[in-house]
Amino acid sequence: MTFTLGPTARSAGYGLAAFDQIGSTNAEAMSRARDGERGPMWFVTTEQTAGRGRRQRAWIAPRGNLASSVLEVMDVSPAVAATMGFAFGLAHETALQRVSVEANLRLAGSDQLKYLLKWPNDILVRGQKLCGLLVEAEAMTDGGLAVVAGIGTNIIAAPEGTPTPATSLAALGVHVGAEELFAALSDTWVEFRGIWDNGRGFAEIRKLWLERAFGVGERVAIQTGTAKVEGTFDTIDDTGCLIVRTADGRRMPITAGEVYFGAAASVGAA
Repeated sequence: MTFTLGPTARSAGYGLAAFDQIGSTNAEAMSRARDGERGPMWFVTTEQTAGRGRRQRAWIAPRGNLASSVLEVMDVSPAVAATMGFAFGLAHETALQRVSVEANLRLAGSDQLKYLLKWPNDILVRGQKLCGLLVEAEAMTDGGLAVVAGIGTNIIAAPEGTPTPATSLAALGVHVGAEELFAALSDTWVEFRGIWDNGRGFAEIRKLWLERAFGVGERVAIQTGTAKVEGTFDTIDDTGCLIVRTADGRRMPITAGEVYFGAAASVGAA
């Protein structure tokens, strides 16, 4: 089976560059943008050898997993572009739900899983990391901002020794291929890209994201450089910042950091 766009993505005019193996789909997408590609365009592979997550952590996708990035060039500020990641996470969660339902129908008696969005960029199942997301942006010399949203999904295998324990769809009993999930994602991205609407629809995206968020109302600890913030995960604000309610009742906005929930909050904040 080969990678193909879903029918909605094809109708919306998305391009596709599929690779048997590549270093990083995000890096390839941004390189193409620097060379004049204006998209919208997907870059996808089942084997990524030099992928990166947040804070330049390695994200290696062994053959059979899914690494996919979408390039959008638009006239928005970097701050607005950052909120596109919430729409991208929603698109992937929806795609996972759809292929899981189909897999459930094929395999009678399998569990229906709940995919939850962890701020700022993970998708968890049963408290384990299934996907990692990275949004990057760069101003183009001829105008516009090139925004690349990439996501790595553990289809057949998950890395070991990660800060948050990881899992794969295969380990969860969801037997789908990378190609099937990608086709669904390309279609759901059109849907949520339309809702986000270059940031104008972030209020609706925020609402939908919070409905699927991991840890709302739970104890949370965030390591931001040398500082530590502890409290309760209250919400996200209209810029995408995580809002922590501290023990003394203050509501503190967090723009970035390492996030630990529940029992892990004590470890992460130690």
